[in-house]
Amino acid sequence: MKGLALGCALCLVATAAFAALSKDEVKRLSEAGAILTELRNTPDKGIPEQLWEKAQCVVVIPSMKKAAFVVGGEYGSGVMSCRTNKGWSAPVFMQIAKGSWGLQIGGEQVDLVLLAMNRRGVDKLLQDKVSLGADASVAAGPVGRSANASTDAQMHAEMLSYSRSQGVFAGIDLSGGVLKPDKEADARAYGPSLSAHDVVLGTTRVQAPPEAAPFERALRQDVRATTGRK
Repeated sequence: MKGLALGCALCLVATAAFAALSKDEVKRLSEAGAILTELRNTPDKGIPEQLWEKAQCVVVIPSMKKAAFVVGGEYGSGVMSCRTNKGWSAPVFMQIAKGSWGLQIGGEQVDLVLLAMNRRGVDKLLQDKVSLGADASVAAGPVGRSANASTDAQMHAEMLSYSRSQGVFAGIDLSGGVLKPDKEADARAYGPSLSAHDVVLGTTRVQAPPEAAPFERALRQDVRATTGRK
């Protein structure tokens, strides 16, 4: 009995340790929820609901930084969730980086949302890293009613991308970017033995950190009911 009690105590300690997210990771989850809520609740200016309903996974990168001085580059950290047969999965942490060359001076921040539209896109997202535009096709997503006039590139892309800068939503070209799981953050959330694949595809039953609640609410929100969309 003493051995069993000790084992249970160690499990509780380990679970608590896994949930000890950093302030940055808690901020990522909160901001990702706010961005997704706004992007889904902006009639005619956000993600078309018919595309959202087809999306297999969503990646949200709050405040992706774009800075340049001769050699430009973009980088950011965010979260991802995928659909399962029981709804949206617990979120995993992701990172994105994109380099560029040119005579540039300046900087800005944008919020980024990526939708994986089919199983091929999902499988590639769950690799150690995926090169957007090379390993996985990506296109700037249509905004609002323009979804009805989607181009062939958008209709056949494995991923659609959206950005928000100064309150304005638009598609964005992410070709050349590299997206990968943030393994250190995921280990803090779920333990070192679980991969992003295990968490988002439901192969292992996990419980999302309490700090993920805003992001989970944004994923599950019934936008049609709150905006009157048909």
